[in-house]
Amino acid sequence: MQNILFMTSQVRASFKRLKASLVPQLDQSPNLYERDKDIFLTRLERFWPDFYEAFQRIYGNRTDFEAELLTVGTLALDYFKGRALELQNLDLEREISRDWFQREKLAGGIYYVDLFAGDLKGVRQHLDYIRELGLNFIHLMPLLQSRPGPSDGGYAVADYCQVNYKLGTMTDLADLAGELRSTGMSLCIDLVVNHTAKEHEWARRAMAGEPEYMDYYFTYPDRTIPDQYEKTLPEVFPDFKAGNFTFYPQMAGGRWVWTTFNEFQWDLNYTNPAVWRGMLGYMLFLANQGVDVLRLDAVPFMWKRLGTDSQNQPEVHDLVQAFRAIVQVVAPSVIFMAEAIVPPYQLLPYLGVGRHTGKECEIAYNNSLMVLLWSSLASRKVTLMTHSLQGIPPAPAGTTWITYVRCHDDIGWAVTDENAAAVGENGFWHRRFLNEFYSGEFPGSFALGEVFQFNPRTGDGRMSGMTAALTGLEKAEQTGNEPEIELAIRRILLLYSIIFSYGGLPLVYMGDEIGLPNDRRYLHDPLKAADNRWLHRPPMSWERAGQRHDFSTVTGRVFSGMKSMIAARKGLPQLHGAGQVQPLWTDNEHIFAYLRQYQGRKLMAVCNFSEQSHFVSADLLWQAGFSWPLQDVLPPELLPVSLVDNRLLLQPFQAMWLVDSEG
Repeated sequence: MQNILFMTSQVRASFKRLKASLVPQLDQSPNLYERDKDIFLTRLERFWPDFYEAFQRIYGNRTDFEAELLTVGTLALDYFKGRALELQNLDLEREISRDWFQREKLAGGIYYVDLFAGDLKGVRQHLDYIRELGLNFIHLMPLLQSRPGPSDGGYAVADYCQVNYKLGTMTDLADLAGELRSTGMSLCIDLVVNHTAKEHEWARRAMAGEPEYMDYYFTYPDRTIPDQYEKTLPEVFPDFKAGNFTFYPQMAGGRWVWTTFNEFQWDLNYTNPAVWRGMLGYMLFLANQGVDVLRLDAVPFMWKRLGTDSQNQPEVHDLVQAFRAIVQVVAPSVIFMAEAIVPPYQLLPYLGVGRHTGKECEIAYNNSLMVLLWSSLASRKVTLMTHSLQGIPPAPAGTTWITYVRCHDDIGWAVTDENAAAVGENGFWHRRFLNEFYSGEFPGSFALGEVFQFNPRTGDGRMSGMTAALTGLEKAEQTGNEPEIELAIRRILLLYSIIFSYGGLPLVYMGDEIGLPNDRRYLHDPLKAADNRWLHRPPMSWERAGQRHDFSTVTGRVFSGMKSMIAARKGLPQLHGAGQVQPLWTDNEHIFAYLRQYQGRKLMAVCNFSEQSHFVSADLLWQAGFSWPLQDVLPPELLPVSLVDNRLLLQPFQAMWLVDSEG
C-alpha cells in the first residue's frame, strides 16, 4: 500500500495540507465512527499520489491549483460521509477481493430498460429471467435524463442526477441496485463523459452568455479556429451532421460550439478543472446510488489538440487516472469500463500501461475479437483472426476484457491493412466484402443487416443488425428452411462459445438468447428513422421468450444452448479473467483454436467456422501438455472425445472446450 513516506516531497506536502484541512471536518461529522475516519484518511493517503500526479500534469500551471486540490478533497469527504453502510461494507469486501469482476462465475447481459421491461420496476420483476439464463451482471443502457426529442439513444444527457422520467426515479435505480446486490448481482450504467446535451444546465447557462459556463465548452466567435481543427478531425456521423462544429446564432451574438457527435451534444472543455470536478461529482453521486460499474462513454474524445484527430490524447489518461483515484477513496467497490472502440495499441492504455499501470479503467471492450469473429464467420477462414489476435498483448494485471458478440452500436470493421496483408488479404476489399456480405448483397449471403454511415469519399461503412439477422437465423425462419435454421443456431452458439471462454467478462446482448430478429418498426418513428442502429434495438418479445423451455422451438434451442454454456463456464477456473489466452495456428484454415491457462489449469477451445465438417490435428493438444483422455466440457458434457488418426472431427460450426483428466 502506498504510504506518505514514499511520496515525493511535493506530494507529501500537499497531502499534509489537505489532511490538516479535512481532519476538523471529520471530527465534526457525528455520523462517522473513528474507524470510518481512519479508513477515509488511509485511502486518501493511498491514492493521493495517483490523483496528484495526474491532476498536476493537467492543471498544475494554474494559479488556483492548490485551492482546486482542497476543493477536490472536500468533495470526496462529502460523498464519503453520504455513503450508505451497506455500500461501505461492500467497499471493504472488494478491497480484499479485488478480482471480483475477473471471476469465471461472472457473466452479464446488456439491456435497454424501456425495451426490456418498460421501466426500472419492470426490470426488477424480470430479474428471475436474467438469473435463469445464468447472468449476474447487468448493463442497463442510457437511463439518465436525456434531452427531449432526438437524444442519440439516450447519450445526450440533460441531467446526470435524475433518471429519465419515463423509466422511473433515482430511488427506483437505488432500489434495483440494492436488490441486485442482495442476490449477488452487479449493476453497470452509462456515464457520458465527453459531452452533455445542449439542454444541460451548464449548456443552458453558456447559451445565455454566462462567461463561467461558456468556459465549460468550446465556443468560438467565428470559423477561424474550428477550420484549423477540421483539417485533421474525422466525421463520426457523416450522414447526420457535416463537420464537428455547430453555429448557434442566439448564443452571445452567435458562436460556433464543438459538437463531435450531434448538434445537440456539446463537447466538454476539460482544460477547465470545474468541468472535471463536476463530472467527478456525478460519478460519486451515482456510486452512492449503488452502481457497481461506470461505463465511461466516448472517453477517447475528452481532450482536444490542434493538428490531431483529438482522440486518445495523453491527457485523457491523466483525466481518467485522477477520476479513478478519487473514486477509489470514496467507493473502492466501483470500477470503470472504458468505452474505447479503438485499435489495440490505443486501447491497452485505457486499462493502464506505463506510468498509468493499475490506475485507469478495470475493464474495456475487446472490440477486435468481436469484429474478427464476424469476419471469420463471413469468410469461413480463421487466418486473419488468428494472426490479428496473436498480436494483441494481454490485458494488464488487475484488469480484464469485455467480450461480446453484439451490442447496441454498429459494427465498425476494425481490420487493419497491415493485418490483412500479413495473411494475403487486401484490407480495403475485405472490409468492403464484410459490408456486402452482412447487408445481404454478396452472392450466397445468409445475412440481413444494413450498412450504417457509408462514407462515399473513403468507401468505409459500418454494419447494423441483430445477431439472429447477421447469422442467418432471421432469413431462415422467414423461409422455414429447417437445415438453414439449424446452421444459424449453430453459428450463434459458436460465437457465444468463444466470448464465454476466450477471456474476460462476457456480455449477452438483449434478445440474442432467444434469437430475436431485426426490428424495422423504427422506420415509422420520426425520431429514429434516420438511424438504422435502431434495427438492432428491438423491444423484448416476452411471447417468444415464453417458448424458451420448449426445445422443439428455435427459441428453446438457442436459450438452452446459451444457458448450458454459461453454466459450464462457471465451473472452469481456467476462465478467470486473470488467466492468459494464446490463439494457436492449426492445420485447417477453418478451425480456430486457443489455449486458456490460469494457475496451472488449462483449457483448449477448438472452433469450426464452416458449414462443413472438418478434421484438425490433435498435435496442438499434445504440444500444449494435454493428455488422454480428453473431455469436452460443453454440453452434452461427459461424452468421449474421439480421435481418428490423431485428428479431431468437428461438426459444422461446432465448438469444443477441451480439458484433460486433471482439468
